[in-house]
Amino acid sequence: MSTGQDAPTAESTRTDLPEDRYGKTRAARPARWRRLVFGVIALLVSGGIAYAMYLNFGSAPIDGERVSFAEKPGDAMEITINVTRDDVNRPGVCVVRVRDKAGAESGRKEVLIQPGSKNSRVTTTIKSIGKPVTADIFGCSYDVPRYLSRP
Repeated sequence: MSTGQDAPTAESTRTDLPEDRYGKTRAARPARWRRLVFGVIALLVSGGIAYAMYLNFGSAPIDGERVSFAEKPGDAMEITINVTRDDVNRPGVCVVRVRDKAGAESGRKEVLIQPGSKNSRVTTTIKSIGKPVTADIFGCSYDVPRYLSRP
């Protein structure tokens, strides 16, 4: 049943608002290019974040793991570490430290890891300025200081 009138369209039902009261109406523009630009930006940012996380949290070329530690007389502690590395021909260095009861670092030592095998076990003694309660590894690197690499 038709009444003879066309169905109202969006153009015919829209009422014009007074410009001096509400400002000019914006023309409808397709937003497809905006979505594309924002999508490309989002991909670049997320790719940059993923790359930074890979550099910071990816597997290290040389890594140390504490095996054991034991208190020694004279405010010292002995620590045993396992060092795993990807390049067996390069020497490495690991920084080990002891901490006091408050958790503050009370002693530190750099340990030279000689080239040779992929997995090395090293034991060393660290002097402390007070009574140490724990020992751990601060980090390992292939950047060996000159004073450690000289014979």
